[in-house]
Amino acid sequence: MLGFDWWWAMLLLLFPLLARNMLPATDDSDFALAVPLLHNYPFTESSISKSPSRILRGCVWLFWVCLVVAASRPFWLGESISRTVSGRDLMLAVDISGSMSEVDMTINSKAASRIDVLKVVVEKFIDRRQGDRLGLILFGTNAYTYLPLTFDLETLKILLLDVTTGLAGRHTAIGDAIGLAIKTMREQNTAHKVLILVTDGSNTAGFENPIVAAQAARQQGLTIYSIGVGSDVETLSRTYGQQSIPAGLILNERVLSQIAEVTRGQYFRATNTLALENIYLALDKLEPIKHQHQAQRPRTELFMMPLAAGLLIMLLLIAWSIRQSRLATRP
Repeated sequence: MLGFDWWWAMLLLLFPLLARNMLPATDDSDFALAVPLLHNYPFTESSISKSPSRILRGCVWLFWVCLVVAASRPFWLGESISRTVSGRDLMLAVDISGSMSEVDMTINSKAASRIDVLKVVVEKFIDRRQGDRLGLILFGTNAYTYLPLTFDLETLKILLLDVTTGLAGRHTAIGDAIGLAIKTMREQNTAHKVLILVTDGSNTAGFENPIVAAQAARQQGLTIYSIGVGSDVETLSRTYGQQSIPAGLILNERVLSQIAEVTRGQYFRATNTLALENIYLALDKLEPIKHQHQAQRPRTELFMMPLAAGLLIMLLLIAWSIRQSRLATRP
């Protein structure tokens, strides 16, 4: 399909006619400046007057048309190219509550916060999901859809790496995050609706009970795979003491296991590399979904064609005028 970016530039085609009819005619009987050296110049009146007027005017008009058409930025838009992508629809619900900033875990034998471990775990998870559509939910005291389902996994990783704790509140609303995932995935007409819930496993806020929310998720056909990134009681007791562990820091594996069990999913610990491999394998067993979508419509810029034609006409006019001038000066 032929199109023009600046179609209104076509109005300039009428500019020479308007200028000819509206501007007053010049009086050539009296010149303000006489330049004798230009007597043999190619574009002087003597050389032009000896040319066929119709051909000359036609070439000049054609030159102007080529310039205007080039200035209007013509392009050719090809047919839409659609392709079928096979993948899965997965929603990530990531905990960014205040407890995720606790430095009670390790990465490569070095102390690290829970949010740092979460980013490493989820980044590896995203790298394995080429061809799948992923969305991102962030939750703390409240839950928010940070990124809808998309094939752009690189953008998803960039947004995730910029996340810090406390953006959604200091507490943890696991039930609300599950409820938001149900609402988000409800409109997806797919055989497998999957939620990957990554949290420290202590529900301390929100209106929804995590187990009740998981039961509602099962009714909607949503399977939840939960990943725990918090330390156990023994690890925390060595840091805070058995009687002084702050509320909300203990990884509640029982709740995460129940959430996964109710929705016929699985629970995994993020600190275990083997466990991550297991969740990869579990998700790879899901039947892929075929998504047919428009990739793009190829666009070809055409302004070079009329511009080159205009320049060629101008060169021919110059060459012809020089030849006529030389013929006129011969004895």
